[in-house]
Amino acid sequence: MSPRGRRASLPAKGGKTAHGLMDGLVVRCFAEDGSASRDYHFDVLQAAPELRQGLAEAFARRTAPGAGLTSLESTNAAHRAAVLFSRYLAGLAWPPRQMAHLVPEHLEGFLDARKDKTRRAGEELAGLKLLLKHAEGLDEAVIAKLNESHPRRQRGKEPKESYSQRDLKRIADAARTDLRAAASRIRKNREILHRFRQGELPDQDRRLELLDWVDRFGDVPRRHCTTGAHAGRDIARAWVSKRGSVDDIVCQLHLSGMEVTAGIILLTAMTGENKSVILKTTAVHHRADGHTGRTPTAILETKKPRRGRRAHMNLALSDLPDWISIPSDPEQLSARDELHTPFGLYVLLHELASRSREVAGTDRLLIGWSSAGGRGAGRGLRPQDPDGWVQRWAARHDLATDKVDKDGKPVQLNVTLELLRLTYLELHQKPVAHTEKTLATDYLARNRGNLTEYRKVVAAALAGEVDKARARGVMAVLTRADLERAETDAETVAAEYGIDATTLKQMIAGQLDTVMNACVDHRGGPHAPVGEPCRASFMICLGCPCARALPRHLPIQVLVHDRLADRRAEITPLEWTQRFALPHTQLADLLSRHDEADLEDARADVTDTDRDLVARFLSRELDIR
Repeated sequence: MSPRGRRASLPAKGGKTAHGLMDGLVVRCFAEDGSASRDYHFDVLQAAPELRQGLAEAFARRTAPGAGLTSLESTNAAHRAAVLFSRYLAGLAWPPRQMAHLVPEHLEGFLDARKDKTRRAGEELAGLKLLLKHAEGLDEAVIAKLNESHPRRQRGKEPKESYSQRDLKRIADAARTDLRAAASRIRKNREILHRFRQGELPDQDRRLELLDWVDRFGDVPRRHCTTGAHAGRDIARAWVSKRGSVDDIVCQLHLSGMEVTAGIILLTAMTGENKSVILKTTAVHHRADGHTGRTPTAILETKKPRRGRRAHMNLALSDLPDWISIPSDPEQLSARDELHTPFGLYVLLHELASRSREVAGTDRLLIGWSSAGGRGAGRGLRPQDPDGWVQRWAARHDLATDKVDKDGKPVQLNVTLELLRLTYLELHQKPVAHTEKTLATDYLARNRGNLTEYRKVVAAALAGEVDKARARGVMAVLTRADLERAETDAETVAAEYGIDATTLKQMIAGQLDTVMNACVDHRGGPHAPVGEPCRASFMICLGCPCARALPRHLPIQVLVHDRLADRRAEITPLEWTQRFALPHTQLADLLSRHDEADLEDARADVTDTDRDLVARFLSRELDIR
């Protein structure tokens, strides 16, 4: 009811805002951001009516708001699982007719059948099981089967190979060429249109009238055809066709699908972002520099749904050229070259598609003209889906690598957004919208593109850190025999270790302990002005002349050494080398002074308090900041 007591108007049954299972076994799904929707038809599945009904109901629950699927890509995958499963069941000698007729062998047979056709059979089974978990009327044996762990994905024999820098440059240069041509064309025609509207240019052959129409409506004048081969379609008027193809005419003022693809490729190469993030990049942004003349930076709100609670992210695009993007001849990079910085590329795409967004009524950055589209999308200005477009774009540019096949012909570049992202991650060695562990294990560990060169870089860095550790040495270590002698001759033992007897007694009593050692002069060390307390990290103690180690410190030293070694699997080799190789080597040298029995006893003596202290130490909670 309204505040005045009137009955509120409600949307009609089956209206556009309907969601879920509708009449005719159609399930309507919306992307979480409301950008798109799709109807999934289950009445066409190759299955008995009752089984189709059960699959449709399960799919409606699987894709309901809050069920975890946030994009149409994820709902597409769930629908594909239902389609593939129904096809498999239809090919059986005795196909089930109801959900209750399903048995565990149906799931096992589906996996076996798909293994012969795809490497993603395990993922398809996992998607099917997630779908069937929302079904009703299943047998208990099937329910138990659904709760079993999924089979691991079968990895291909050929490892993924990132692009070399030369190949990456070929791809990026081709994309820049497309966008420069688009900028020149659109800017020129916008200027001509402006002069025409100001009355400065005559229009003797209606070309400028046509240009004005394209700007206003994002299409050409059309008429509805009722007869002939084009019956029922809206076709360009005859006078329009005399002035070129519809695609060429519309793209005088708007980006083409191929040019938008070039923008997607270049954005991926320059940011390393995931495809879903790139496609949904918005034209709405915040200028972090405040237009003050400092380094221009645009902050965009982006979203990667599968990150869950961390799905929303900020993407910063700065007007600083990436070290990989700079031409070999620096003079080629002018101040007006928009396409060698992420910010410049963003601003150019923002400009070229500005009118397209107004016509289409969207805030998406990447929008262009398509003469036709899949799933009934038809012609028009709309955001582009790069699936299929990227391969056609690469074929049009005839991009080749430095390699040759058995016939001596250049091998064509396989251009994909996935490999562009992998190349960015390898060259920059930093995570993008994922953790360092994911970068190391899921991306770089499977990449074989420039592995040899990368290993050389890591080996050189590791050798440098080891040499540095050897040059600095490690702290002095008091043995148990030294402590026994100190009970009767503290002056002599203290002199041997460069301290006085009072300091030795304080050290033995534990009054000077840090984390892995004792500090004999925290106001006279090399890491702070004389007379002021040392503020350096306790990790620096490993090579500090003020540090002394006692037997009681061995458990902590062993624990830190082992924890540093464990971190090799959590971050990239180069990152680990730069951050931890030096202290790890110093600790290894320190522990080498003890025999294996002492080290094993030290590991056994580690307490929960020690573990808590080391965890805080390695997370830098003990540092003075």
